[in-house]
Amino acid sequence: MELRRKNRVNAEFSMASMTDIIFLLLIFFMITSSAISQSAIDVKLPTAEAANPSVQDPAVVTIQEDGKYFVNDNEIAKEQLEQYLVNLLKEEEKPSFTIRADQNTKHKDVVFVMGIAETHRYNLAIATTEEK
Repeated sequence: MELRRKNRVNAEFSMASMTDIIFLLLIFFMITSSAISQSAIDVKLPTAEAANPSVQDPAVVTIQEDGKYFVNDNEIAKEQLEQYLVNLLKEEEKPSFTIRADQNTKHKDVVFVMGIAETHRYNLAIATTEEK
């Protein structure tokens, strides 16, 4: 005597509900991303010479609030900073340095150092502290 079940378990998985969820998420992100607006505040930004940023660190350039520059704790004049960094990093395989700027340092001083890194294609990192 052979017993057979009348209710067989269907082993197929329907993707219809998953597809609906994906489309709803897609529509949600498309609508919310178009609602993001750019800043409308007109500001005169400082300029830099190059435009290719990077990231890393063996030398440290410190910028004080009053505009004094230090490389590895040695004070360097602004006019000599670029040549000093070129000489310091010329033997590195992947030349890089870190900028440590005081929180009240002028934006143009930081952009000046970033311009040096971009001009010579140095990797660059900006040091920060953790907020408490």
